[in-house]
Amino acid sequence: MSGIGIPTSYSLKTFRSLKGPLIDIRSPKEYKQGHWPGSHNIPLFDDEERALIGSTYKSKGRESAVIAGLRATSPKLEKIKNQLELQQSRSTKSHLRIYCWRGGMRSASVGWLANALGLNPVLLSGGYKTYRRWAINQFEKKWPLRLLAGKTGTGKTPLLVELSKKGIFTIDLEGLANHKGSSFGGLGLGAQPSCEQFENLLAQALHNSEVESSQAIWLEAESANLGKCRIPHKLFEQMKNARVLEITKSKNERIKILVDQYSRHKRSELINATVKISKRLGPQRTKKAIKSIEMGSWAEACLEILEYYDKCYEHELKKNEHKETIDLSGLGNKSATEKLIANGLMY
Repeated sequence: MSGIGIPTSYSLKTFRSLKGPLIDIRSPKEYKQGHWPGSHNIPLFDDEERALIGSTYKSKGRESAVIAGLRATSPKLEKIKNQLELQQSRSTKSHLRIYCWRGGMRSASVGWLANALGLNPVLLSGGYKTYRRWAINQFEKKWPLRLLAGKTGTGKTPLLVELSKKGIFTIDLEGLANHKGSSFGGLGLGAQPSCEQFENLLAQALHNSEVESSQAIWLEAESANLGKCRIPHKLFEQMKNARVLEITKSKNERIKILVDQYSRHKRSELINATVKISKRLGPQRTKKAIKSIEMGSWAEACLEILEYYDKCYEHELKKNEHKETIDLSGLGNKSATEKLIANGLMY
């Protein structure tokens, strides 16, 4: 396939089936907004250049835009060449898979360069726009969802990790969103992906379950929003109707888990997170919680805040009619996982 000329464009299904590095040549801003998970960004234009070329196209026409593109690209051709070769050299796979926004001039130009370099490139017909349609369509499908529920501090996320090690298919929504859902959920986790990228990651995870022919997909029971990321409406509707397995632990165990998890953060951050839910906590409980945080009385702070979160949890769980409950008090994650599997609750 190497030589001079524009490489072949393939449908999404065929493009996905081919092996090799995945190269997104859109601008950094486009890439940050949303991209195919696992792709590498080698931008043909930076954000300013892309904006300039776009405005040139609208005001002066295609030929002027092409000339502006050539001027922007020429000084960086060697850098792009080196980046393409580096990505290909890191892989034992045969193809260099390239896409832009809609499979137009940008991917054709970089594809031509990669072809001239003998890197065996292929292009995605329709570009990232086609991929996004595919991602959104994943949420229209019917999935064998199962929800792991439990009050704050029952250790649901670590349990999902252990279940995954045992071959149970799980999707860590909080991990994909980089947020734990509550007012305290973003502490220590850094930036979240965009909502669009969260959807892409989630669509890919669902697709992986289909590839593995999973009998069930286990998710943590969540509200629709995880920080700024939102679970797609169609999928969330399925989650609301899914079978629920509720795990319970003693309040003392839950407080210990929460203290271990959150006491490492700055007191100012914990106070700010508490203030965000002050209207729901009420003035007296808010005041007590903040005072406990200031004094480092972590268990007391947890008790004040847990009363609010437990009421919210109980209210939401009442809406689901398909619920089983199992007590995992006193068990570590490995022992709890073995108990769940032994009781036949994972399928």
